[in-house]
Amino acid sequence: MKSLRFRYLLLLAFVLQVSLPLQLQAQSKLQQWDDQVLINLAESRTPEKTGFFLFISNHNDWVNVGVPVGLLAGGIIGNDKQMRQNALYVASSSAVNALATMLIKKLVKRPRPFLANVKIRAVYQPSHYSFPSGHTSTAFTTATALSQAYPKWYVVVPSYLWAGSVGFSRLYLGVHYPTDVAAGALLGTGTAFSLRPLRAD
Repeated sequence: MKSLRFRYLLLLAFVLQVSLPLQLQAQSKLQQWDDQVLINLAESRTPEKTGFFLFISNHNDWVNVGVPVGLLAGGIIGNDKQMRQNALYVASSSAVNALATMLIKKLVKRPRPFLANVKIRAVYQPSHYSFPSGHTSTAFTTATALSQAYPKWYVVVPSYLWAGSVGFSRLYLGVHYPTDVAAGALLGTGTAFSLRPLRAD
């Protein structure tokens, strides 16, 4: 348990070390690239694609809650202890990740792209801070935890396709920078790995 906590603290320290300079270097090359990606994506929007990526973003929480609830229900109905434990693993990974994401947002306080640059047009304007992307971190936590619990290609591939789609949706909608999404993916994946269950084999 101590080693798991240590690994997770290292992950948090790394994310913070990468993120804090973003506040100090608002006009750096990385920031300019962040801005340009979102400007280019906004120029290529269509009503159909916007509707699709809004659907992905809006249903992320349903998926993140539905996965552990479904596993728990299946474990209870089938009297499957391993499935119930997997439900707890996915749910606890999501809970720890949510707390870590909120903490980092409050520490970094990076403004949303549409607030920091008038050239960036968002489809809608959520509140709270931008770094890291909470949608992305939760999606990658669920995808990684589920893939760790059931390491089969037919679980891993759809899980990460969904998580990647969620991350891209945040860029397409103009509500997060690419670096927000990358940090969210790293944080979410790292959370699930740091809490992964120990296997007998």
